[in-house]
Amino acid sequence: MPEQETSILSFTVETGDERLDKAISTQAPDLSRAVAQRLIKDGAVTVNGRFSKPSYRVQVGDEIVAHIPIELPEQVLPEDIPLDIIYEDDVLLVIDKPAGMVVHPGAGHTSGTLVNAVLAHCPHVTDIGGADRAGIVHRLDKDTSGLILVAKDEATRAALQRQFKRRQVAKTYLALVEGQVQPREGIIEAPIGRNKRQRKQMAVVRKGREAQTTYRAVEVFPNHTLLEVRPHTGRTHQVRVHLAWLGYPLVGDAVYGYRRQRLLKSRHFLHAAQLRFTHPATGEEVTFEAPLPPELDAVLQQLRRNR
Repeated sequence: MPEQETSILSFTVETGDERLDKAISTQAPDLSRAVAQRLIKDGAVTVNGRFSKPSYRVQVGDEIVAHIPIELPEQVLPEDIPLDIIYEDDVLLVIDKPAGMVVHPGAGHTSGTLVNAVLAHCPHVTDIGGADRAGIVHRLDKDTSGLILVAKDEATRAALQRQFKRRQVAKTYLALVEGQVQPREGIIEAPIGRNKRQRKQMAVVRKGREAQTTYRAVEVFPNHTLLEVRPHTGRTHQVRVHLAWLGYPLVGDAVYGYRRQRLLKSRHFLHAAQLRFTHPATGEEVTFEAPLPPELDAVLQQLRRNR
C-alpha cells in the first residue's frame, strides 16, 4: 500500500526552550498540538536530522522538519495548461516537460501538474494507468525538464511499461555538474535506497536497490563539466544521487549538492534530452529529442564566454 501523501513543514527555531510539539503547532496554526504529538511519535518529525520526543525543548538554531499528511482530491481535474508536444499519434504522446512542473498530483501539488494538463488535452486517458496517472508511463523530477511519454490506451501503456522494465528504453540526459569529472567517462554502479536521516531523500546505501548509470563528458570548463548521462535503472533521483556520490553534484541541486548556488537558483541542470524506444503500434525503433531550455542554454553560453 502506498505511503500517505505528505506536505513538508521545515523551519529553523528562533526562540528556544519550548516543547517540540508546541513549536510545530505554532508554526502550523491549523495543526493541533495533539496531532503534532502523534506525528512526532510516528517518526514524521526530525530535529537536526534525528527523531525526538514531543517533550524535547527546542534550542535556537534547531532545524525542524515535519511530514504532515495531506488529503488529496478524489478526482484529478483537467486544466488548460499549455503543453510542448514533441510528437503525437493515435496511441501515444511525447511531451517536453518544463522545469517547475510536477508530473503527478501529490503533497502540496493537487493542481497545475502534468496530469492535469494531459487530461485537458486527452480527456479519454482519465483511467489509463489509474485515476491520477492519465497514461503517463514514467516520471521526471519537478525541476528536471525534458521528454516524457504518455500512452493513450491501456495496451500501449502496458507495452511501454514492459520496455521500461526490461531496460529497452534508452534515456539520455544532459547534466552540468560541479568540478572537472575524472575519468571523462565511466559507469556508476551503486545501490540506491531511502536516506535514513532524511525520509524524502535518497542515498547510496549498502542494502539499496541495484542502480547503474553511465556518463560521458561532452564539454569541460574550468570548474564544471557538461555530461551526457544514461541511467540504465529507474531509481528515484538516480542521476542526481549517483553524480553527487561520485563527487560531482548537479549545478543548481540544493538537495544533493551545494546549498548555495551561483549559476542556477530556480532549478537544477538536468534535462531529459533524448528518448529511444520501440513504438508499440508499428514495431519500429523511434527516437525523440528535446533541445535545452533557454535558462540552461544561457548557463552554458556564460561558461563558454568566461572560458
